[in-house]
Amino acid sequence: MKKVQSNEAKELKNSDTSKLLEYSIELKDKDIDFCINTIMGRYPEKGYCTNEMCKEICYILEGNGTINKKDEKIFFKYGDVILIDKGEVYYWDGNCKIIMVCTPAWYKEQCKFLDI
Repeated sequence: MKKVQSNEAKELKNSDTSKLLEYSIELKDKDIDFCINTIMGRYPEKGYCTNEMCKEICYILEGNGTINKKDEKIFFKYGDVILIDKGEVYYWDGNCKIIMVCTPAWYKEQCKFLDI
């Protein structure tokens, strides 16, 4: 069993429109991770992103917006859950705070940004 106290979580800036409260650095677990992502507009700011290895489950803690695939726009609001399979191509657009859990644990080398 592992515990990460709130004051041990690391604040990271993903971009001008995304900031993270990252608990996983202290968890040091390769199978699963946890963060809270605050999105303020479009992320990524242009194009799309995909996680080649990680599956994400996202709980909308506050706010609302859309998650956008090439041919589909999915509206979300507080209390909704979104499952993103590995390999899905998307971008976020909204003002929201999202709890994100990834398995296996997210790492930047498997995250790709695409100009589509």
